Amino acid sequence: MKGIVAITLVWGSISAFGQTRDFQLLRIAPNFISSPQFTYTGAQQYVADLRERWLEVEVTLAAAPEFSDELTVKYFILFNGKLLTGEVTHTNIPAGRENRSVIYVTPKTLQRLMLGRTVTNAALQNITVQLLQQRGIKDEMTLTRAPVQWYAAMPQIAGLTLNKNETPFAPLYWDRYLQVKTAR
Repeated sequence: MKGIVAITLVWGSISAFGQTRDFQLLRIAPNFISSPQFTYTGAQQYVADLRERWLEVEVTLAAAPEFSDELTVKYFILFNGKLLTGEVTHTNIPAGRENRSVIYVTPKTLQRLMLGRTVTNAALQNITVQLLQQRGIKDEMTLTRAPVQWYAAMPQIAGLTLNKNETPFAPLYWDRYLQVKTAR
């Protein structure tokens, strides 16, 4: 009897989730990280400056459909008064609550935005993430409390964010992140 009740509760929550939203943002996790270190032979090796940090913004999302062909994650990152925008389009999105997307800002870009000052956690002022499918917004989440669409009236800077495949993190954690759709 207890097993039937548990199955009913799980099925009920899945059905309710599916009826309200196909996709839901669960978490935004920004982090300042150093470049990965690789060793290889056959050419001159260079060591990355471990004091320089990348901004990594990881998003966890839930998907209700068994599989979705495409989902775009759009990022609005307010860093030191400048609004960076970027998006990552994913493919082959499975159902579940442990789907992740990630976007990066290089150490050189962060230094540029800081106007030569040291990069600090306080420089990261806010982040909003949207889930888009067929040009419609499926969900939106903001890291810190802010007015709705706080980013809409601000000048936006595109082209300074990178998806995972465009960074030295590309070969790492393949099974952690959703597949990035590549141009063909």
